[in-house]
Amino acid sequence: MQLGQLQELKPQLDELGYQIVAVSPDLPARVKQTIDELGLEYELLSDSKMNLARAMGIAFQVDKRTLERYRKSGLDLEEYTGERHHLLPVPAVFIIGSDRIIRYEYVNPNHAVRPTPEIIMAAAKMTLG
Repeated sequence: MQLGQLQELKPQLDELGYQIVAVSPDLPARVKQTIDELGLEYELLSDSKMNLARAMGIAFQVDKRTLERYRKSGLDLEEYTGERHHLLPVPAVFIIGSDRIIRYEYVNPNHAVRPTPEIIMAAAKMTLG
């Protein structure tokens, strides 16, 4: 699920009583830029030091070959995160109940495979009961 798709689900999730909070590995200034560019109406927080991602076990080390490929395509992780740790989070979605218990989680190390909006909505409805 991409940030823009999450924005599209916001009215439905609001109706169910959910609050959306997304976390990015980017610096706060880049996060603000993303919020403005995409017109996000939900919380997008910065975890550029990867503290949350590490604590949740979803941080991974980007290998040198991939770092070089990113740089050649114009993506400099150090510039985006402001850090030299070369860590990124694997794509993940967590639905947390008002009791602070994780009711649904989706974690996949393959960044190309993400849950569809339909799956997120089904999980959100399922975890209400």
